[in-house]
Amino acid sequence: MEVWSWLLFLATVLIGSYIQTVAGFAMAMLMAAIIGGFRVMDVPTLAAVISLVTIANVIFAIRGRVKEVQRRLFVWLALGQIPAIFLGLQFMTWLDDSSRWTLEIILGVFITVGGLSMYLRPHPWQRVSNQGFTAGVGFMGGIMGGMFGASGPILGWFAYNQPLPVAAIRATLLASFILTTSVRTIMVGVEGGLTTNVWLYSAAALPVVLIGTWAGRTFEPPVSEEGLKKFAYLLLLSMGIWILVTALM
Repeated sequence: MEVWSWLLFLATVLIGSYIQTVAGFAMAMLMAAIIGGFRVMDVPTLAAVISLVTIANVIFAIRGRVKEVQRRLFVWLALGQIPAIFLGLQFMTWLDDSSRWTLEIILGVFITVGGLSMYLRPHPWQRVSNQGFTAGVGFMGGIMGGMFGASGPILGWFAYNQPLPVAAIRATLLASFILTTSVRTIMVGVEGGLTTNVWLYSAAALPVVLIGTWAGRTFEPPVSEEGLKKFAYLLLLSMGIWILVTALM
């Protein structure tokens, strides 16, 4: 990559790891939107890198917060995610080989809809979702996680609509993300997708991930949590639209 590409990549990782530590999500979405939007990496490489750096972020971000995980939601999300990750991964591989343009359109729509739906999120639901609906959401998140390494728009929308404390929502999201990214990484590794470039980009990002995660755990954001989330949603929405426009052009 050129110097500007490296700077953009590392800056995105830093910001994303900070926001995800504070809010419980957004790192993968930001990387998919910005790095994917500027065509810094091809989509399969980017998705593999997202998975590895997300694992690093979550390991440090969830320390001391495991007891806050809403275990019932986590289990049923996991039951939906695991089989869907394989399907999403195969779908991404097929599209990348047969129609790169289609894959970029899907990525743009995915980010745009995710950012818009969360920005316009209504008040939380009155009761915690049942098992079947939770597993269904996990399945949809697994498809997106398998394709792009970023299930945040679906799982984030679902989790922040639950009538639960923010601490429980954040911890449950982090636990779900480490499951998705770990399973996906194993599958990609078995298929030979963990290339030298994937390891190089991930290794370069690791110190930045640690700094961003430490900052998120140590320093309160200068704006309210709601303001920080809305900023991330607007950024995602803008980048999703930008990806769509450039792909169509």
